[in-house]
Amino acid sequence: MNLDTFLNDFGNPPSRTQITMLASKRDDDSDQIFVFFADEVKLGVKPIRTFFEKMEEIKVKRAIVVVQGGITPYAQQVVKAMVPHGNVLEQFQEAELLVNITHHVLVPKHILLTDEEKKALLEKYKLKSTQLPRIQQSDPVARYYGLQKGQVVKIIRPSETAGRYVTYRLVI
Repeated sequence: MNLDTFLNDFGNPPSRTQITMLASKRDDDSDQIFVFFADEVKLGVKPIRTFFEKMEEIKVKRAIVVVQGGITPYAQQVVKAMVPHGNVLEQFQEAELLVNITHHVLVPKHILLTDEEKKALLEKYKLKSTQLPRIQQSDPVARYYGLQKGQVVKIIRPSETAGRYVTYRLVI
């Protein structure tokens, strides 16, 4: 969508609540995620609860909220309290999303392995998943791809001697 079409559809300037969207994976329509854009500069408890209510209404377990300034400490506690219920709300600040970090020259290519590929990798090298090098779930690239604990990501780096260097990391 180009800028003119976007402004025609959502107004000029666009209302942040209007651009809330529900998306699903290309290959699995049942795996959905909400993307909320918060009106408030510092997000409090009331909007967070509203987001969770919308998620419950449509039966969506994952969401992203794009904030201008941050989330209050009490609102962060509410977000953490919802995790045991299976609801995940990730927070991104607008400034983080201005540049696509995966296109940066120093960021190698990351490929998420399927469960079958992970199992084959572990069997091939006779490893337990805990023996793999680790990547934090809070790593910027892991956050970009929405990686979850227990998943394995294949990282391909250019190498002067070998041409390319492949490593695998477990998300913790």
